[in-house]
Amino acid sequence: MIGTQAAPPPRPRRPLARALLPDAVRNAPLLATAGLGVAVLVLIPLGYLVVRAFERGTDTFAAHVFRERTFDLLLRSLTLAAAVTLACVVIGVLAAWLVVRSNLPFRGVFAVLFTLPLAIPSYVAGFTWISAWPGLAGFPGAFLVLTLVSYPYVLLPVMAALRSTDPALEEVSRSLGHGPVRTFLLVTLRQARPAALAGALLVALYVLSDFGAVALMRYEAFTVGIYTSYRASFDRTPAAVLGCVLVLLAVIITVAERRARGKAALTGQARVGAGAARQPDIVPLRRARPLALLGSVGLLAVALGVPLASLGRWLVSGASAQVDVGRLLSATWTTVQVSALGAALTVLLALPVGVLVTRYRGSFSRGIELASYAGHALPGITVGLALVFLGVRVVPGLYQELPMLVLAYAVLFLPLAVGAVRTGIAASPVRLEEVSRSLGKGTTITRLRVTLPLAAPGIAAGAALVFLTAAKELPATLLLRPTGSSTLATELWTLTEVVAYGAAAPYGAMLILIAAVPSVVLGHKLRSRGRDSEAGG
Repeated sequence: MIGTQAAPPPRPRRPLARALLPDAVRNAPLLATAGLGVAVLVLIPLGYLVVRAFERGTDTFAAHVFRERTFDLLLRSLTLAAAVTLACVVIGVLAAWLVVRSNLPFRGVFAVLFTLPLAIPSYVAGFTWISAWPGLAGFPGAFLVLTLVSYPYVLLPVMAALRSTDPALEEVSRSLGHGPVRTFLLVTLRQARPAALAGALLVALYVLSDFGAVALMRYEAFTVGIYTSYRASFDRTPAAVLGCVLVLLAVIITVAERRARGKAALTGQARVGAGAARQPDIVPLRRARPLALLGSVGLLAVALGVPLASLGRWLVSGASAQVDVGRLLSATWTTVQVSALGAALTVLLALPVGVLVTRYRGSFSRGIELASYAGHALPGITVGLALVFLGVRVVPGLYQELPMLVLAYAVLFLPLAVGAVRTGIAASPVRLEEVSRSLGKGTTITRLRVTLPLAAPGIAAGAALVFLTAAKELPATLLLRPTGSSTLATELWTLTEVVAYGAAAPYGAMLILIAAVPSVVLGHKLRSRGRDSEAGG
């Protein structure tokens, strides 16, 4: 018809199936596929452990679960975990407050020294204490050693929380006539509670997964029961069942902590107005200052002084035993090699996960992240046990070979790398990526040339943390180490089992030296970041 316009062509509609896909899958299919592959890879050991535990049916599984020995191991492990966690929360919170909020002398030095027990593996600390005081074996020894090496897990997040909380709330409390002690209990602790709960979770999971210290102290916890069951019989079903129970216990603790931390965040992070972006006030200790200084020195004396002095004594006495230098150097090289490979693989797997959760937020990305954090709740001995079963039954060519051990490190320590990668990528401005794409660069090229270089410091910190943790790992390494090779951890374990303390001392000293380097670097970086944030405020 004349004078009428043709109707515009209908807009092309996206297929319904594509419209229902998550944003990450539509816009970054290769990245989403890589993230999904990482999640599946991490969950394979846990899945195979469950399959192995139920291999003989639910009746056999239930028979092993409801044995008296299982309940005994459960009670002993929970008692130790609860006692150590409570002690670490008390020590960690008090130490963090002293170095952040008080006028403690040399508090900057103490802030660094308080973190150094992280560089001492629990079994090295256990070796130094039990060699000096053999009567310390049992619960008291396990409690003491695990508390001294674990309290920095609470100290570090609480230090960060105390630096960033609003001091106006404490000023209001003091203006209402509350003294420093009451203000600390009612206001400061309430603000730091989410961070303290997060640290407490790490401590509880660390204690449940620890094998070396409890074994050296001859305290039969769950991990020792699993290892004994695995070594004592050709029937590995009981070990698999115990491994599943330990994983379930760790998951329950993780869920309970997250719920408690969520409630604490709602009640403990209130701010006055927009919050004062300034450095927190320093509380004078007055007459308590000498007592606080004495307590800080005493903590360092037992956490660092005793292990280092004991190692030094055994090094001197063991020198006459003619330490096998070649064997020591071989174990050192193997430790560095497997730890570096584990760190490299872990960071490589963490990259797609970190990009997904930072740039493509949604249920799909959150699911990938949660799956990658499965290793956070998996004790090392259960991962090692699962990969032993998987290697023997599915890929026998990789059993007790280097790739299987490196994979175990990646499964165990992937959360450490994902957190560092996520933080590094979040600090990379999105606008720079948009500028790169506006210049005709594709998404992949933009991430390689813009995003990753800007996130490199955070990624490197994650790699250092994984290297540090892998170098200290013992139970999975014992089960999966390549035939004919040993790490510093396994050599130390072998020698302490036969009470050869003088011969074991060089391996312990070398392990602490290797672990101390990334610990000092990470501690210095955290301290520098804290100074920068205070200066910026």
